[in-house]
Amino acid sequence: MEPVGANEIAAAKERIDDLRKEVSRVYIGPQRVIDLLLVSLLSRGHVLLEGVPGVAKTTLAKAFAAAVGCSVRRIQFTPDLLPADITGTYVLSPREGTFALRAGPVFANIVLADEINRAPAKTQSALLEAMQERQVTIEGDRFELPNPFMVLATQNPVDLEGTYPLPEAQIDRFLVRVSVGYPTHRDEVTVLRTHNASSPTIKPVLDANDVAALQTITSRVHVEDDIFDYTVALAGFTRTHSRVVLGASPRASLNLLQAAKGAAVLEGRHFVTPDDIRGLASAVIAHRLVLVPEVEGDEKARDQVVEEALSKIGYRRAVRAV
Repeated sequence: MEPVGANEIAAAKERIDDLRKEVSRVYIGPQRVIDLLLVSLLSRGHVLLEGVPGVAKTTLAKAFAAAVGCSVRRIQFTPDLLPADITGTYVLSPREGTFALRAGPVFANIVLADEINRAPAKTQSALLEAMQERQVTIEGDRFELPNPFMVLATQNPVDLEGTYPLPEAQIDRFLVRVSVGYPTHRDEVTVLRTHNASSPTIKPVLDANDVAALQTITSRVHVEDDIFDYTVALAGFTRTHSRVVLGASPRASLNLLQAAKGAAVLEGRHFVTPDDIRGLASAVIAHRLVLVPEVEGDEKARDQVVEEALSKIGYRRAVRAV
């Protein structure tokens, strides 16, 4: 694959900066939250937005989807939602006497899965094939999903009434988990001050072809062999930790590297640095870890395992013979 050029990176960064500014017109909160969404978009990944009700998770997801300028469908997850309500099904046409596919909302560039953990595991699993393989199988027939394809899911903490924990296989398909906490005092004052004003209209900054081009540029970002070793070492540390039952999978290693490429583009670089890996390690790896029962419900414990990996696994650039 041909290495990406400096001019391509500069042009890509300019487009991404425009997208960031447009989303920031609606979402009032930490810039890192938006940046993690941008990294996921560039890396062909999916995002799990997690936080208590009322912290603007859905507002952020809708603003981001509108600014990207691709086809968008929203699914409100409820306990009675069925898998066919997501993927679609064949429907009999009485006039013609034949079955025709009624495509579900998953057939869109960006799918907003609102409160994904309010549906049971059977319904959540309808997204497994779509998120990993960019396709769905309906009654034995395979259908490709649009390109690009991205799932933006929101989730309330699992200890609230009427929610179902996401299965490990489902969690592993999200590139990053973004924790949306309470706003700062200043941000909340801004929210109150602007609440009754007319909401800004989000203008599409990109389209589907633009996103696909940016994703191709991101995939061509240069990665040194030392970065590969460092990424695998971090994931391997979690697999042998005493408080971890199920460590980071090879998919987690791959996702961390993909996300690091996206972070490099955000910074206007054509190569990945160890700081890119370190800055995204917790967002990419922590939510995938299954801990021992004693600390299973402690979300901070997952971050602590990743922080321990970062502190104990050093990056060492290999010495190469000339």
